Amino acid sequence: MDLKRNRILYLALIIFTIGIGLMSRTSFVPQSVLPYLGDILYTLMFYFIFGFLFPEMPRAKVAMISIGLCFLIEISQLYQADWINELRANRLGGLILGFGFRWSDLLCYTMGGLWGYGLETYGPLAKSIRK
Repeated sequence: MDLKRNRILYLALIIFTIGIGLMSRTSFVPQSVLPYLGDILYTLMFYFIFGFLFPEMPRAKVAMISIGLCFLIEISQLYQADWINELRANRLGGLILGFGFRWSDLLCYTMGGLWGYGLETYGPLAKSIRK
């Protein structure tokens, strides 16, 4: 099935997801949700980025790539060399690379990728994609 994503919409979704992700680190989010919401939104952001960059890429492939990238970033947290820890010490580097490996993050990344897939397939984004 051919599809074409609206790049302007996906750029807005990227910016919106980043904003919500940054707000998820505030006191507005309950402590029971805090450790997980950011990771789910992180993968969702990558889903929108890859959807923006490759507007005709199949949904399942976008989901797999976004989940896979987040898995690689999470696994890279097992590597603790001085140079990469210096990058992580920078606020932006820490937000991108994370600090410590957690198995629960892998589940959150999977949920975020599936959420993006679901929004495009069954949710409000399904109507915005030209077929």
